[in-house]
Amino acid sequence: MANETGRTAHRIMIVDDHTIMRDGLQALISGEPGFEVVGTAADGKTAIRNVAALQPDIILMDLTMPGTSGIDAIAHIKRQHPNVKVIALTFHKEDRYIHATLEAGADAYVLKDDSRAELFTALRSVLSGKSYLSPSICDRIVAGYLAGNDGGSKEPSWEILTKREREVIKLIAEGHKTRQIAEYLSLSPKTVEKHRTNLMKKLDLHSVSAVTLYAIQNGLISQ
Repeated sequence: MANETGRTAHRIMIVDDHTIMRDGLQALISGEPGFEVVGTAADGKTAIRNVAALQPDIILMDLTMPGTSGIDAIAHIKRQHPNVKVIALTFHKEDRYIHATLEAGADAYVLKDDSRAELFTALRSVLSGKSYLSPSICDRIVAGYLAGNDGGSKEPSWEILTKREREVIKLIAEGHKTRQIAEYLSLSPKTVEKHRTNLMKKLDLHSVSAVTLYAIQNGLISQ
């Protein structure tokens, strides 16, 4: 859609499971010349499904959402639509989130407590073909790489899980039963059970409550 100057506005899609966040971002972005919000989604699966129809130039993507996580959604969208820019917009400052998000293909990583100016700097940076990291996390990222990531974590990380296993552990922790998970992921119940067995073995977990606690402690779901 062309703006009042006759130039085409950049198309933005907002993905966040909190209605007030989606509404707030939509109002903020719509008030900036050169940008228009063409759609929103409350979870990663809906975002993946809507990209082809909405054809956004940029997606603002939350990371922790019900069902398909933002990280998995980014990876899927980047495989199917490599020209679409994705900005992760999150509260998470932990290294594992930053690394996993950038490895999934995100073009920028912005924190929700950053300023309005930082968000629009990120938007304009990715449109010009550049990457962008929130100033709040730049120093720790550089320090982490220089220190060799401090020798790694002593406990098993969810990064050792496959993409499908991460999806399954998240849905288990959210309280979904095997048949519901199978339907959501378009898998057979037997395949879901296999993924469940594998992930619990990898992480040395022995009950659903242990899986749920692990998911909460590692930020896969909100408490």
